[in-house]
Order: sequence, then structure tokens, then C-alpha cells
Amino acid sequence: MGTAKLARRCLAVLAGSLMAGALLSAPSGAAVAAAPETAGGTGPYEAGYVTEWRLREHTVYRPLELPDDEPLPVVAWGNGACRADGTWFENILTEFASHGFLVIANGRPGGSGSTDAEMLTEALDWAESANTRLFSEYRGRIDTDRIAVMGQSCGGLETYEVADDPRITTTVIWNSGMFSDRDPDRLSHLHAPVAYFTGGPDDIAYGNALNDWRDLPDGLPAFMGHLDVGHYGTFAEPDGGEYGRVGTAWLKWHLKDDAEAAEQFVGQDCGLCVDPEWDVDQKNL
Repeated sequence: MGTAKLARRCLAVLAGSLMAGALLSAPSGAAVAAAPETAGGTGPYEAGYVTEWRLREHTVYRPLELPDDEPLPVVAWGNGACRADGTWFENILTEFASHGFLVIANGRPGGSGSTDAEMLTEALDWAESANTRLFSEYRGRIDTDRIAVMGQSCGGLETYEVADDPRITTTVIWNSGMFSDRDPDRLSHLHAPVAYFTGGPDDIAYGNALNDWRDLPDGLPAFMGHLDVGHYGTFAEPDGGEYGRVGTAWLKWHLKDDAEAAEQFVGQDCGLCVDPEWDVDQKNL
């Protein structure tokens, strides 16, 4: 077993035992939804989730009515504990979708078992196919040139495993980091702007994220933000809480060229820089 896969499995065991009863309760749901399950979000689009028969092991979050005038950038999501439940992070993923993103989470709604990094690649492959396939409702409605891959805890390690994919526009690591820092070149495959969001010193992955931050490739644009909420973050709060707000801003900046959203991260007086709740660092922004 490779070092990355071994580390991912170790974190799945550790984080799974911690998170099972504390992070999010997963609603039960049918394996295939005929129409989006309404869940809301604060963005301009009412959003919910579906499953697609060509992508049976994933959950797709989207505006309930697909816009005709704004192709949806893609966000592929890996769950904490590598848990194959696509609705475990429903609140924050619905929030992202409500701002005009197509979010594809590993696992079926209410599913069980484990995921792997290949499922993130499968999500991207499906999005490209759905955008061009004849008679697909997504045909011409997905912006496959704007792609984010992100994940929480073990899902962050899955994100690392696929981060060399040239299709990726930005990489986001939530409450996660490599287990070993003995190889200073372990992150040399990162090529897209990266953001790290941790739960502060009480987050079990805090030290790992700091080690990775130190060893990022020279010149790579990067942002680090710590919010003292622990490993579970604010994912379970309505609309993903503060994580939902900040994650949406990062996606708007990198996938929609939103200059106002960029102000949350860029410069000494950036929005999060002057927010007393956040402790931040920046590289090459």
C-alpha cells in the first residue's frame, strides 16, 4: 500500500471514531432521486441534491432549476472519515450549490462504507461527459474549465491524491494535512492555488496542515485560515456556518473571477485578515 493511501486509511479510522456521533446526522434517502431534494442555501439559486444513474456512487448538489445563462463550475468533494455518505456534509454543499456551483460529493445520500480518491476523478469525468452528451439536461450548462477539488479530514487526503490533475483550478483542504513531513517534496504535485482551513490548535489536523503549509512548492498561491472551532468545524450549522461563507467566497474568486470575493483573502487588510475570529497567512496571492 502506498504512503498516501496508508495515511488516508489511518486518518479515516481516527477521524471516523471522533466524528461519527458529533459532526452531522445523515438523512435517509433513496438511492436515486427523481427530482432535487429541496434544501435551500443563501445564494441566488434554491439548491438541493440528486443522484445520477451514470454516477451511482455520488451525490450531486445543484440549483433546483439549472440556469441557462451561467454555466456551473464544478466542485468535487471528499467526505471526512472517507465516509461514503454524500449527504453527511449536506448543509455546506447545498450552500455552495445555491451560489451557482455543481457540487459532486463522494457517496450516495445516506450511504455507508468507504470512499477513495478515484471517486473524485470519477466526478470530474462525469461532469465533462454530462456537459457534452446528447440529450443530457446538463449539456452546455457546466463550466468544465473551472474546477475545484476539496475535502475534509480524510477527504482532504483524497484531495491531495488527485491534486496533480491538470483540470483542477483550485484545491481546498479542510481540517486536514499529510501525516508525514519527512519528505519536503511530498507536495510538489500541487499546481493550482490552494487554501487550507483548519479548526485551530484543537483541530487534530492542525499540526499536519502547518507542516504542509511550510513545504508548499515555491511560488504556489496559497491561503491559510484558522478558526477556533475544532476538527468538526461549522459544517453542521445552517448553510455550513462560517465555513460555508468563507468557502463560498474562495470558490467565487477562483471559479467565477469575483473581485469582491477575492478581497476576503488578498492583501494585508483582507476581510479575514482583519476579522478577529480568524488567524490567517498568505503566500503569493
